[in-house]
Amino acid sequence: MMKIGFIGLGIMGKPMATNLIRAGYKLCVYNRSKSPVEELVRLGASPAQHPKEVAQVSDIVITMLPDSPQVEEVVFGTNGLSEGFTPGKIYLDMSSIDPMTAKKAAVALREQGVVMLDSPVSGGEIGAIEAKLSIFVGGPQEIFDRMRTLLEKMGTTVTRVGDIGAGNAVKLINQIIVAINMAAISEGLAFGQKAGIDPIAAYEAIRGGLAGSRVLETKISNISHRHFTPGFRIQLHEKDLKNALSMGKEVSASLEFTQRVTEIFSFLAKSGCSSEDHSALIKWFDGSIHPE
Repeated sequence: MMKIGFIGLGIMGKPMATNLIRAGYKLCVYNRSKSPVEELVRLGASPAQHPKEVAQVSDIVITMLPDSPQVEEVVFGTNGLSEGFTPGKIYLDMSSIDPMTAKKAAVALREQGVVMLDSPVSGGEIGAIEAKLSIFVGGPQEIFDRMRTLLEKMGTTVTRVGDIGAGNAVKLINQIIVAINMAAISEGLAFGQKAGIDPIAAYEAIRGGLAGSRVLETKISNISHRHFTPGFRIQLHEKDLKNALSMGKEVSASLEFTQRVTEIFSFLAKSGCSSEDHSALIKWFDGSIHPE
């Protein structure tokens, strides 16, 4: 069986890697903090000292990192993947990054004989744990076909959406829709509370109609109980929206609602909520955190 390298064992990466081990794949893993590495070693993975070593011993390397700078560092930095890659290897970046970063990395790696897919995910921590992620893939059809079985060990919906960079462009579409939906839910429920309506009662009344959504179903518990342990952090959603705004300028797209929600996320992040779940957006709309 192919040897898989996995770099980035955070909230999402660790359960994704765990599911690959449980599916029978042999993993070599690397992460800056050692605790998650030790957990996966106990499950049967082998540890690496740096990304270069992961690339040297793996047929396929997966990264799950916070943003574009981290991907660039892991791939092209000292002891990075590019120093260990040899022709014929495959690189799957499952991070949510700027599509242009994915395109530039793919071009540089192609010169080494390495093929890249950008394969960001949606579904949050629960989706990662349950292997029910949605995975958006950009890159060559042939490589996608070869990697599909592997990706299906981490997600239930695996879709090629175009050439390299398209995966992250679709992820940005996803993040725009989720953010604006979350803002609408928060504004509506906050309005209801001020009018004396219990959030759960409102949810039960509207969930079966046009206002119902996956976001509403997933986040109503967080919002009603004010429980904001992160499934997806505010700072990460803010990062994705900023990437969307950046790409929007490049392609001359109107992103008025995205701009406003990004401003609210940025305010909450600066107000001490950066590591809370993005459902903490309710704090803005109910007035518990708001500019003077």
